[in-house]
Amino acid sequence: MMRRRTFDFLLSTGGLVVAVVLFIAGGLLLWGHSFANDNVRNQLAAEQIYFPAKGSKALADPRIGPYLNKYAGQQLVTGPQAEAYADHFIKVHLSEAAGGQTYAQVSQKAQADPNNAKLAGQVETLFRGETLRGLLLEAYGFWKLGQIALIAAIASFVLGGVMLLLTSLGLLHLRRTGPAEELTFGHKPTPQPAT
Repeated sequence: MMRRRTFDFLLSTGGLVVAVVLFIAGGLLLWGHSFANDNVRNQLAAEQIYFPAKGSKALADPRIGPYLNKYAGQQLVTGPQAEAYADHFIKVHLSEAAGGQTYAQVSQKAQADPNNAKLAGQVETLFRGETLRGLLLEAYGFWKLGQIALIAAIASFVLGGVMLLLTSLGLLHLRRTGPAEELTFGHKPTPQPAT
């Protein structure tokens, strides 16, 4: 058997430790979110990429317009913008550069025919486009990790608050428990006959 006060104290102390750990984790996750967002914004802003202006011919293609119209004329500085530009602008133009062939396919053909200037130009275009597309999608991925960190930070703070509330209730119960109360697990002690 264990004294009820000892049990309440141990549980409350453990709850307090868990709450502190959750608040620290929430703070670190919030810092991670802020770092990811700031880094993505700063890196993308330095590239000076702008979406085509609203109503421009560049947005007329049905493979492009529905995805980029909401960003028309804006500077590309966020993860979702980077994904949209990579997947619905660069990718569309790359598919037209060599009849839908990928960089690897065109490069292989260019190696087999090294004097073909048209293939060499397509290789260069596809290489540059795929590189830029990959960098933009990497920025989007980093931004997405920052968003996940934000959700995890909020969850940590909420759970930390719940643990703090439960710890407070445990400490309140500790104050109301008499020093001689025993805690029994699953059975009641058999009363001893008075002598």
